Amino acid sequence: MAGRRRWSTEEILDAAAELLRTSDADSFSVRKLAAVLGTDSSSLYRHFRSKTELLRAVADRILLEAMDGYRPEGDWKQRITALALNLREAFGRHPQLAATWGRYASSGTGSRLLMEEVLQALRSSGLPDDEIPTRYHRIAVLIAALIASEAGISTVTPEEYEQGMELFRVAVLGADPDRFPALARFGRDIHPLGADRPAAFEELLAAHLDRIEAALPPA
Repeated sequence: MAGRRRWSTEEILDAAAELLRTSDADSFSVRKLAAVLGTDSSSLYRHFRSKTELLRAVADRILLEAMDGYRPEGDWKQRITALALNLREAFGRHPQLAATWGRYASSGTGSRLLMEEVLQALRSSGLPDDEIPTRYHRIAVLIAALIASEAGISTVTPEEYEQGMELFRVAVLGADPDRFPALARFGRDIHPLGADRPAAFEELLAAHLDRIEAALPPA
């Protein structure tokens, strides 16, 4: 009787990424992945010591994908902006993995490449070295939050979206003007959270980078 097939690390990661496209990190399990591959969990634990380690490896592949299409050009703000847009595009193709990245920080090659480029860009800005780690952390938190938020919207089904829009219209346009006078005044011009995400992403990132630039010491 032939033995079970031995899956490579890359094949396991391919299958995990595919499974995560239809689920999320909470419902994902090594047992489910093993069932998809037609093997047992113990064979997968020879490649990854835990579910968290596996999820980190899957997220790191998205970072590698984003870095593969990135070329450092322009000044430090242009470099960070281009990198952030690459990340948004990469996770836009794998929206279920965006929350995984934010929740399970990667320590793989993709993560190191990303960190290196942001740190190099900040260093070229003229920031004092002792300020760079904090500035890096703020940028990383902002980008991860924006990507996760945008990805969350993109995974909503058309039915869920229409239901949400109806609830939004009821909450905003049906608000009691005596109790919510500002909402009554501006409600027709307020957009739901899912609207115009790309522009919001770029504006928030640009404002944060402008704030860093304003704090730079004189040249």
